[in-house]
Amino acid sequence: MTECSQESFEFTAHFLRRVVAEFEGAWTSSDGGGVLLRQVERKLRLLPRVEACFCDQRDPERIEHGLQEMLGQRIYGLALGYEDLNDHEQLRHDPLLALLAGKRELEVPLAGKSTLNRMELTPASSRGDRYHKITYSGEALDRLLVDVFLEAHPQPPAQIVLDLDVTDTPLHGEQEARFFHGYYGHYCYLPLYIFCGEHLLCARQRASNQDASAGVLEEVERMVGQIRQSWPAVQITLRADSGFCREELMAWCEAQQVDYVFGLARNERLQAEIAAAMASAKDEHQRTQRAARVFTEFSYQTRHSWSQARRVVAKAEYLEKGENPRFVVTSLPTEAWPARQLYEQLYCARGEMENRIKEQLSLFADRMSAESLRANQLRLYLSSFAYVLLCALRRLALAGTEWARAQVSTIRLRLLKIAAEVRLSARRIWIRYPRAYPWKALFAAACSALRC
Repeated sequence: MTECSQESFEFTAHFLRRVVAEFEGAWTSSDGGGVLLRQVERKLRLLPRVEACFCDQRDPERIEHGLQEMLGQRIYGLALGYEDLNDHEQLRHDPLLALLAGKRELEVPLAGKSTLNRMELTPASSRGDRYHKITYSGEALDRLLVDVFLEAHPQPPAQIVLDLDVTDTPLHGEQEARFFHGYYGHYCYLPLYIFCGEHLLCARQRASNQDASAGVLEEVERMVGQIRQSWPAVQITLRADSGFCREELMAWCEAQQVDYVFGLARNERLQAEIAAAMASAKDEHQRTQRAARVFTEFSYQTRHSWSQARRVVAKAEYLEKGENPRFVVTSLPTEAWPARQLYEQLYCARGEMENRIKEQLSLFADRMSAESLRANQLRLYLSSFAYVLLCALRRLALAGTEWARAQVSTIRLRLLKIAAEVRLSARRIWIRYPRAYPWKALFAAACSALRC
Protein backbone atom coordinates (compact mmCIF):
# COMPACT_ATOMS: atom_id res chain seq x y z
CA MET A 1 0.00 0.00 0.00
CA THR A 2 1.32 3.46 -0.92
CA GLU A 3 2.44 5.46 2.12
CA CYS A 4 0.99 8.96 2.38
CA SER A 5 3.77 11.59 2.55
CA GLN A 6 1.60 14.71 2.70
CA GLU A 7 1.98 16.42 6.09
CA SER A 8 -1.10 18.66 6.27
CA PHE A 9 -4.50 19.00 4.59
CA GLU A 10 -6.33 22.32 4.23
CA PHE A 11 -10.11 22.49 3.99
CA THR A 12 -12.67 25.23 3.41
CA ALA A 13 -12.24 28.05 5.95
CA HIS A 14 -14.68 28.49 8.81
CA PHE A 15 -15.46 32.21 8.64
CA LEU A 16 -12.06 33.85 9.29
CA ARG A 17 -10.36 30.69 10.55
CA ARG A 18 -8.39 28.27 8.40
CA VAL A 19 -9.23 24.57 8.76
CA VAL A 20 -6.05 22.46 8.69
CA ALA A 21 -5.72 18.74 9.47
CA GLU A 22 -2.49 16.88 10.29
CA PHE A 23 -1.54 13.29 11.16
CA GLU A 24 0.47 14.51 14.13
CA GLY A 25 -1.66 13.38 17.06
CA ALA A 26 -0.89 10.69 19.60
CA TRP A 27 -1.32 7.01 18.77
CA THR A 28 -5.07 6.45 18.53
CA SER A 29 -7.21 3.43 17.74
CA SER A 30 -10.83 3.01 16.76
CA ASP A 31 -11.01 -0.30 18.67
CA GLY A 32 -10.56 0.82 22.26
CA GLY A 33 -13.17 -1.59 23.58
CA GLY A 34 -11.10 -4.51 22.34
CA VAL A 35 -9.50 -4.77 25.79
CA LEU A 36 -12.79 -6.34 26.93
CA LEU A 37 -12.25 -9.12 24.40
CA ARG A 38 -8.74 -9.51 25.77
CA GLN A 39 -10.16 -10.09 29.26
CA VAL A 40 -12.57 -12.68 27.88
CA GLU A 41 -9.76 -14.45 26.03
CA ARG A 42 -7.70 -14.61 29.23
CA LYS A 43 -10.63 -16.24 31.04
CA LEU A 44 -11.05 -18.83 28.30
CA ARG A 45 -7.32 -19.24 27.63
CA LEU A 46 -8.40 -19.44 24.02
CA LEU A 47 -5.31 -18.37 22.05
CA PRO A 48 -2.85 -20.82 23.69
CA ARG A 49 -5.33 -23.63 23.08
CA VAL A 50 -5.88 -22.65 19.46
CA GLU A 51 -2.10 -22.48 19.01
CA ALA A 52 -1.78 -26.01 20.44
CA CYS A 53 -3.89 -27.25 17.50
CA PHE A 54 -1.14 -26.11 15.09
CA CYS A 55 2.32 -27.43 14.31
CA ASP A 56 4.91 -24.71 13.66
CA GLN A 57 8.08 -26.08 12.07
CA ARG A 58 9.76 -22.73 11.54
CA ASP A 59 13.21 -22.11 13.03
CA PRO A 60 12.54 -20.15 16.29
CA GLU A 61 15.81 -18.27 15.81
CA ARG A 62 14.69 -16.90 12.46
CA ILE A 63 11.11 -15.86 13.01
CA GLU A 64 9.85 -12.40 13.93
CA HIS A 65 6.17 -13.17 14.52
CA GLY A 66 5.13 -16.00 16.80
CA LEU A 67 2.26 -18.27 15.84
CA GLN A 68 0.04 -17.32 18.80
CA GLU A 69 0.60 -13.66 18.01
CA MET A 70 -0.46 -14.14 14.37
CA LEU A 71 -3.53 -16.17 15.36
CA GLY A 72 -4.49 -13.51 17.88
CA GLN A 73 -3.99 -10.77 15.31
CA ARG A 74 -6.28 -12.53 12.86
CA ILE A 75 -9.00 -13.60 15.34
CA TYR A 76 -9.17 -10.23 17.06
CA GLY A 77 -9.17 -8.52 13.66
CA LEU A 78 -12.22 -10.51 12.56
CA ALA A 79 -14.00 -9.82 15.84
CA LEU A 80 -13.32 -6.09 15.44
CA GLY A 81 -14.59 -5.97 11.87
CA TYR A 82 -11.50 -6.37 9.66
CA GLU A 83 -12.22 -9.14 7.20
CA ASP A 84 -9.40 -8.71 4.71
CA LEU A 85 -5.73 -9.55 5.09
CA ASN A 86 -4.97 -6.30 3.27
CA ASP A 87 -6.37 -4.44 6.29
CA HIS A 88 -3.42 -5.66 8.33
CA GLU A 89 -0.92 -3.63 6.31
CA GLN A 90 -2.15 -0.65 8.34
CA LEU A 91 -3.41 -2.51 11.40
CA ARG A 92 0.03 -3.97 12.02
CA HIS A 93 1.06 -0.54 13.31
CA ASP A 94 -1.86 -0.29 15.75
CA PRO A 95 -0.45 -0.56 19.32
CA LEU A 96 -3.83 -1.61 20.70
CA LEU A 97 -4.09 -4.58 18.32
CA ALA A 98 -0.50 -5.44 19.29
CA LEU A 99 -1.63 -5.46 22.93
CA LEU A 100 -4.54 -7.77 22.11
CA ALA A 101 -2.38 -10.13 20.06
CA GLY A 102 0.15 -10.39 22.88
CA LYS A 103 3.16 -8.70 21.26
CA ARG A 104 5.72 -7.76 23.88
CA GLU A 105 7.04 -4.61 22.19
CA LEU A 106 4.01 -2.60 21.14
CA GLU A 107 6.02 -0.17 19.02
CA VAL A 108 7.20 -3.04 16.77
CA PRO A 109 4.84 -3.79 13.85
CA LEU A 110 2.75 -6.93 13.80
CA ALA A 111 2.76 -9.43 10.93
CA GLY A 112 1.87 -8.09 7.49
CA LYS A 113 -0.62 -9.49 5.02
CA SER A 114 1.90 -11.75 3.27
CA THR A 115 3.02 -13.43 6.50
CA LEU A 116 -0.59 -13.96 7.60
CA ASN A 117 -1.47 -15.31 4.18
CA ARG A 118 1.30 -17.91 4.37
CA MET A 119 -0.09 -19.03 7.72
CA GLU A 120 -3.58 -19.43 6.28
CA LEU A 121 -2.43 -21.32 3.18
CA THR A 122 -1.36 -24.18 5.40
CA PRO A 123 -0.97 -27.51 3.58
CA ALA A 124 -1.95 -30.89 4.99
CA SER A 125 1.77 -31.58 5.49
CA SER A 126 4.65 -29.12 5.49
CA ARG A 127 7.32 -31.75 4.87
CA GLY A 128 9.69 -30.50 2.18
CA ASP A 129 7.80 -27.22 1.75
CA ARG A 130 10.11 -24.24 1.98
CA TYR A 131 7.47 -21.54 2.37
CA HIS A 132 4.63 -23.22 4.28
CA LYS A 133 5.88 -24.66 7.55
CA ILE A 134 2.73 -24.23 9.62
CA THR A 135 0.01 -26.91 9.64
CA TYR A 136 -3.14 -27.39 11.68
CA SER A 137 -5.17 -30.29 13.02
CA GLY A 138 -8.82 -29.95 12.11
CA GLU A 139 -9.71 -32.66 14.60
CA ALA A 140 -8.11 -30.71 17.45
CA LEU A 141 -9.86 -27.47 16.47
CA ASP A 142 -13.20 -29.31 16.27
CA ARG A 143 -12.64 -30.72 19.73
CA LEU A 144 -11.72 -27.30 21.12
CA LEU A 145 -15.04 -25.79 19.98
CA VAL A 146 -16.92 -28.45 21.96
CA ASP A 147 -14.57 -28.09 24.96
CA VAL A 148 -15.33 -24.37 25.20
CA PHE A 149 -19.05 -25.16 25.13
CA LEU A 150 -18.68 -27.74 27.92
CA GLU A 151 -16.63 -25.36 30.08
CA ALA A 152 -19.32 -22.68 29.79
CA HIS A 153 -21.60 -24.84 31.98
CA PRO A 154 -20.25 -25.32 35.53
CA GLN A 155 -23.14 -27.71 36.19
CA PRO A 156 -24.15 -30.24 33.52
CA PRO A 157 -27.62 -29.46 32.12
CA ALA A 158 -30.28 -32.15 32.25
CA GLN A 159 -30.95 -31.83 28.52
CA ILE A 160 -29.60 -29.99 25.49
CA VAL A 161 -30.83 -29.40 21.94
CA LEU A 162 -28.33 -29.44 19.08
CA ASP A 163 -29.45 -27.43 16.04
CA LEU A 164 -28.16 -28.47 12.61
CA ASP A 165 -28.35 -26.32 9.50
CA VAL A 166 -26.51 -25.40 6.32
CA THR A 167 -26.10 -22.13 4.46
CA ASP A 168 -24.48 -21.00 1.24
CA THR A 169 -21.14 -19.24 0.89
CA PRO A 170 -21.02 -17.59 -2.56
CA LEU A 171 -17.79 -18.08 -4.51
CA HIS A 172 -16.51 -15.68 -7.15
CA GLY A 173 -13.26 -17.34 -8.16
CA GLU A 174 -11.95 -20.75 -9.15
CA GLN A 175 -11.76 -22.25 -5.67
CA GLU A 176 -11.26 -25.96 -5.12
CA ALA A 177 -14.56 -27.91 -4.83
CA ARG A 178 -16.49 -25.05 -6.40
CA PHE A 179 -19.87 -26.16 -7.79
CA PHE A 180 -23.07 -24.51 -8.96
CA HIS A 181 -26.02 -25.03 -6.60
CA GLY A 182 -29.43 -25.05 -8.24
CA TYR A 183 -31.38 -23.98 -5.13
CA TYR A 184 -29.19 -21.00 -4.30
CA GLY A 185 -28.59 -20.16 -7.96
CA HIS A 186 -24.83 -19.55 -7.83
CA TYR A 187 -21.44 -21.17 -7.27
CA CYS A 188 -20.93 -21.71 -3.57
CA TYR A 189 -19.76 -23.80 -0.67
CA LEU A 190 -22.36 -25.42 1.60
CA PRO A 191 -21.00 -25.11 5.17
CA LEU A 192 -22.61 -27.11 7.97
CA TYR A 193 -23.21 -25.42 11.33
CA ILE A 194 -24.17 -27.05 14.62
CA PHE A 195 -25.22 -24.88 17.57
CA CYS A 196 -26.46 -25.48 21.07
CA GLY A 197 -28.30 -22.30 21.93
CA GLU A 198 -25.81 -19.54 21.14
CA HIS A 199 -22.79 -21.85 21.40
CA LEU A 200 -21.08 -22.86 18.16
CA LEU A 201 -20.03 -26.52 18.24
CA CYS A 202 -19.20 -27.22 14.60
CA ALA A 203 -18.40 -25.22 11.46
CA ARG A 204 -17.60 -27.52 8.57
CA GLN A 205 -16.75 -26.18 5.12
CA ARG A 206 -18.14 -28.43 2.37
CA ALA A 207 -18.56 -28.60 -1.37
CA SER A 208 -22.10 -27.88 -2.58
CA ASN A 209 -22.46 -30.86 -4.95
CA GLN A 210 -23.96 -33.06 -2.23
CA ASP A 211 -26.98 -33.54 -0.02
CA ALA A 212 -27.38 -31.14 2.89
CA SER A 213 -27.05 -34.07 5.31
CA ALA A 214 -23.80 -35.42 3.82
CA GLY A 215 -21.24 -36.06 6.55
CA VAL A 216 -23.61 -35.00 9.33
CA LEU A 217 -23.68 -38.41 11.01
CA GLU A 218 -19.89 -38.38 11.46
CA GLU A 219 -20.02 -34.89 12.98
CA VAL A 220 -22.88 -35.76 15.34
CA GLU A 221 -21.28 -39.05 16.38
CA ARG A 222 -18.01 -37.29 17.23
CA MET A 223 -19.75 -34.48 19.09
CA VAL A 224 -22.17 -36.63 21.09
CA GLY A 225 -19.31 -38.90 22.16
CA GLN A 226 -17.30 -35.93 23.42
CA ILE A 227 -20.27 -34.40 25.25
CA ARG A 228 -21.16 -37.67 26.96
CA GLN A 229 -17.60 -38.13 28.17
CA SER A 230 -18.17 -35.05 30.36
CA TRP A 231 -21.95 -35.28 30.82
CA PRO A 232 -22.88 -39.00 30.72
CA ALA A 233 -26.46 -38.42 31.90
CA VAL A 234 -27.42 -35.53 29.63
CA GLN A 235 -30.43 -36.01 27.34
CA ILE A 236 -29.54 -34.89 23.80
CA THR A 237 -32.06 -33.90 21.11
CA LEU A 238 -31.17 -33.14 17.49
CA ARG A 239 -33.29 -30.53 15.73
CA ALA A 240 -33.20 -29.71 12.01
CA ASP A 241 -35.27 -29.14 8.88
CA SER A 242 -36.30 -31.77 6.35
CA GLY A 243 -32.88 -31.71 4.69
CA PHE A 244 -31.60 -33.82 7.60
CA CYS A 245 -34.50 -36.27 7.78
CA ARG A 246 -32.54 -39.32 6.66
CA GLU A 247 -32.84 -42.96 7.72
CA GLU A 248 -29.14 -43.26 8.53
CA LEU A 249 -29.24 -40.39 11.04
CA MET A 250 -32.56 -41.34 12.63
CA ALA A 251 -31.55 -44.99 13.02
CA TRP A 252 -28.28 -43.96 14.68
CA CYS A 253 -30.13 -41.66 17.09
CA GLU A 254 -32.53 -44.44 18.05
CA ALA A 255 -29.63 -46.84 18.68
CA GLN A 256 -27.71 -44.29 20.77
CA GLN A 257 -30.63 -42.95 22.86
CA VAL A 258 -30.42 -39.56 21.19
CA ASP A 259 -33.79 -37.93 20.47
CA TYR A 260 -34.57 -36.03 17.30
CA VAL A 261 -37.18 -33.72 15.82
CA PHE A 262 -36.78 -33.20 12.07
CA GLY A 263 -38.91 -31.54 9.45
CA LEU A 264 -40.51 -33.97 7.00
CA ALA A 265 -41.12 -33.04 3.38
CA ARG A 266 -44.78 -33.30 2.38
CA ASN A 267 -46.10 -35.88 -0.08
CA GLU A 268 -49.48 -37.21 -1.19
CA ARG A 269 -49.64 -39.90 1.48
CA LEU A 270 -48.90 -37.44 4.28
CA GLN A 271 -51.45 -34.96 2.99
CA ALA A 272 -54.06 -37.70 2.76
CA GLU A 273 -53.42 -38.54 6.43
CA ILE A 274 -54.42 -35.03 7.51
CA ALA A 275 -57.35 -34.51 5.12
CA ALA A 276 -59.89 -34.44 7.98
CA ALA A 277 -57.77 -32.08 10.09
CA MET A 278 -57.29 -29.77 7.09
CA ALA A 279 -61.05 -29.72 6.47
CA SER A 280 -61.57 -28.68 10.10
CA ALA A 281 -58.97 -25.92 9.74
CA LYS A 282 -60.67 -24.70 6.55
CA ASP A 283 -64.06 -24.55 8.25
CA GLU A 284 -62.61 -22.55 11.14
CA HIS A 285 -60.87 -20.15 8.76
CA GLN A 286 -64.10 -19.52 6.85
CA ARG A 287 -65.94 -18.93 10.10
CA THR A 288 -63.38 -16.56 11.68
CA GLN A 289 -61.57 -15.20 8.58
CA ARG A 290 -58.32 -15.81 10.45
CA ALA A 291 -55.49 -18.30 10.10
CA ALA A 292 -56.58 -21.63 11.55
CA ARG A 293 -54.41 -24.46 12.83
CA VAL A 294 -55.31 -28.01 13.73
CA PHE A 295 -52.65 -30.39 15.04
CA THR A 296 -52.70 -34.13 14.67
CA GLU A 297 -50.26 -37.01 14.82
CA PHE A 298 -49.98 -40.51 13.43
CA SER A 299 -47.55 -43.36 12.84
CA TYR A 300 -45.92 -43.27 9.42
CA GLN A 301 -43.36 -45.27 7.45
CA THR A 302 -42.08 -44.65 3.95
CA ARG A 303 -42.46 -47.42 1.40
CA HIS A 304 -38.74 -47.99 0.89
CA SER A 305 -36.31 -45.72 2.79
CA TRP A 306 -37.35 -46.02 6.45
CA SER A 307 -36.61 -49.15 8.44
CA GLN A 308 -39.59 -48.70 10.78
CA ALA A 309 -42.69 -46.63 11.46
CA ARG A 310 -42.14 -43.37 13.34
CA ARG A 311 -44.22 -40.72 15.07
CA VAL A 312 -45.19 -37.84 12.76
CA VAL A 313 -46.74 -34.61 14.03
CA ALA A 314 -48.69 -32.58 11.48
CA LYS A 315 -49.84 -28.97 11.42
CA ALA A 316 -52.94 -28.63 9.24
CA GLU A 317 -53.05 -24.88 8.70
CA TYR A 318 -55.40 -22.92 6.47
CA LEU A 319 -54.51 -19.34 5.54
CA GLU A 320 -56.09 -16.72 3.34
CA LYS A 321 -53.94 -18.02 0.47
CA GLY A 322 -54.99 -21.63 1.09
CA GLU A 323 -53.59 -24.79 2.67
CA ASN A 324 -50.24 -24.67 4.48
CA PRO A 325 -49.47 -28.15 5.89
CA ARG A 326 -46.27 -28.94 7.78
CA PHE A 327 -44.90 -32.25 9.06
CA VAL A 328 -42.35 -33.20 11.71
CA VAL A 329 -40.97 -36.64 12.52
CA THR A 330 -39.73 -37.25 16.04
CA SER A 331 -38.60 -39.87 18.53
CA LEU A 332 -40.06 -37.91 21.46
CA PRO A 333 -43.12 -39.50 23.09
CA THR A 334 -46.59 -37.93 23.13
CA GLU A 335 -46.67 -37.93 26.93
CA ALA A 336 -43.67 -35.60 27.13
CA TRP A 337 -44.44 -33.53 24.03
CA PRO A 338 -48.05 -33.30 22.82
CA ALA A 339 -48.41 -32.44 19.15
CA ARG A 340 -49.04 -28.68 19.40
CA GLN A 341 -46.32 -28.07 22.00
CA LEU A 342 -43.80 -30.16 20.08
CA TYR A 343 -44.33 -28.16 16.91
CA GLU A 344 -44.83 -24.64 18.27
CA GLN A 345 -42.50 -24.68 21.27
CA LEU A 346 -39.77 -27.13 20.31
CA TYR A 347 -39.51 -27.39 16.54
CA CYS A 348 -40.26 -23.75 15.67
CA ALA A 349 -37.62 -22.61 18.16
CA ARG A 350 -34.98 -23.72 15.65
CA GLY A 351 -35.61 -20.41 13.89
CA GLU A 352 -33.33 -18.79 16.47
CA MET A 353 -30.42 -20.62 14.84
CA GLU A 354 -30.90 -18.40 11.79
CA ASN A 355 -29.80 -15.45 13.93
CA ARG A 356 -26.66 -17.31 14.95
CA ILE A 357 -25.79 -18.02 11.31
CA LYS A 358 -26.32 -14.35 10.46
CA GLU A 359 -23.81 -13.52 13.17
CA GLN A 360 -21.24 -15.72 11.42
CA LEU A 361 -21.65 -13.48 8.37
CA SER A 362 -20.97 -10.46 10.61
CA LEU A 363 -17.66 -12.17 11.36
CA PHE A 364 -16.91 -12.69 7.64
CA ALA A 365 -17.35 -16.46 7.65
CA ASP A 366 -18.35 -16.06 3.99
CA ARG A 367 -14.98 -14.64 2.87
CA MET A 368 -13.61 -17.75 1.17
CA SER A 369 -11.19 -16.41 -1.44
CA ALA A 370 -8.34 -18.90 -0.88
CA GLU A 371 -7.79 -21.46 -3.62
CA SER A 372 -7.85 -24.66 -1.55
CA LEU A 373 -10.75 -26.01 0.50
CA ARG A 374 -8.35 -26.64 3.40
CA ALA A 375 -7.29 -22.98 3.56
CA ASN A 376 -10.91 -21.87 3.38
CA GLN A 377 -11.74 -24.27 6.22
CA LEU A 378 -9.03 -22.59 8.31
CA ARG A 379 -10.57 -19.20 7.58
CA LEU A 380 -13.90 -20.59 8.75
CA TYR A 381 -12.22 -21.79 11.97
CA LEU A 382 -10.76 -18.32 12.57
CA SER A 383 -14.20 -16.73 12.13
CA SER A 384 -15.62 -19.36 14.46
CA PHE A 385 -13.17 -18.52 17.25
CA ALA A 386 -13.86 -14.81 16.75
CA TYR A 387 -17.51 -15.71 17.38
CA VAL A 388 -16.52 -17.75 20.44
CA LEU A 389 -14.86 -14.63 21.91
CA LEU A 390 -17.86 -12.38 21.23
CA CYS A 391 -20.32 -15.01 22.44
CA ALA A 392 -18.35 -15.33 25.69
CA LEU A 393 -18.26 -11.53 26.02
CA ARG A 394 -22.05 -11.46 25.72
CA ARG A 395 -22.43 -14.30 28.21
CA LEU A 396 -19.84 -13.27 30.82
CA ALA A 397 -19.88 -9.47 30.64
CA LEU A 398 -23.33 -8.45 29.41
CA ALA A 399 -25.63 -10.84 31.27
CA GLY A 400 -28.39 -8.88 32.97
CA THR A 401 -27.84 -5.77 30.83
CA GLU A 402 -29.88 -4.45 27.91
CA TRP A 403 -27.27 -5.95 25.57
CA ALA A 404 -27.53 -9.47 26.99
CA ARG A 405 -29.10 -10.68 23.73
CA ALA A 406 -27.55 -8.13 21.37
CA GLN A 407 -26.29 -9.22 17.98
CA VAL A 408 -22.54 -9.48 17.39
CA SER A 409 -22.66 -6.48 15.06
CA THR A 410 -24.36 -4.35 17.74
CA ILE A 411 -21.80 -5.32 20.40
CA ARG A 412 -18.97 -4.51 18.02
CA LEU A 413 -20.39 -1.12 17.06
CA ARG A 414 -21.34 0.08 20.53
CA LEU A 415 -18.91 -1.61 22.90
CA LEU A 416 -15.75 -2.33 20.91
CA LYS A 417 -15.58 0.50 18.41
CA ILE A 418 -14.48 3.21 20.84
CA ALA A 419 -11.97 5.84 19.83
CA ALA A 420 -9.01 5.58 22.17
CA GLU A 421 -5.68 7.31 22.67
CA VAL A 422 -2.86 4.90 23.50
CA ARG A 423 0.17 6.18 25.43
CA LEU A 424 3.11 4.01 26.45
CA SER A 425 5.36 4.55 29.44
CA ALA A 426 7.98 2.37 31.11
CA ARG A 427 5.45 0.97 33.59
CA ARG A 428 2.01 1.48 32.05
CA ILE A 429 -0.06 1.33 28.91
CA TRP A 430 -2.58 4.17 29.12
CA ILE A 431 -5.79 3.86 27.10
CA ARG A 432 -7.85 7.06 27.18
CA TYR A 433 -11.44 7.09 25.93
CA PRO A 434 -13.49 10.16 24.93
CA ARG A 435 -15.65 11.68 27.64
CA ALA A 436 -18.55 11.82 25.21
CA TYR A 437 -18.78 8.01 24.87
CA PRO A 438 -22.52 7.37 25.44
CA TRP A 439 -22.43 3.89 27.02
CA LYS A 440 -19.99 4.39 29.90
CA ALA A 441 -22.24 2.65 32.43
CA LEU A 442 -22.51 -0.53 30.31
CA PHE A 443 -18.77 -0.49 29.65
CA ALA A 444 -18.14 -0.19 33.39
CA ALA A 445 -20.58 -3.04 34.10
CA ALA A 446 -18.83 -5.26 31.57
CA CYS A 447 -15.42 -4.52 33.11
CA SER A 448 -16.73 -5.28 36.58
CA ALA A 449 -18.26 -8.59 35.45
CA LEU A 450 -15.01 -9.70 33.80
CA ARG A 451 -12.99 -8.99 36.95
CA CYS A 452 -15.04 -11.54 38.91
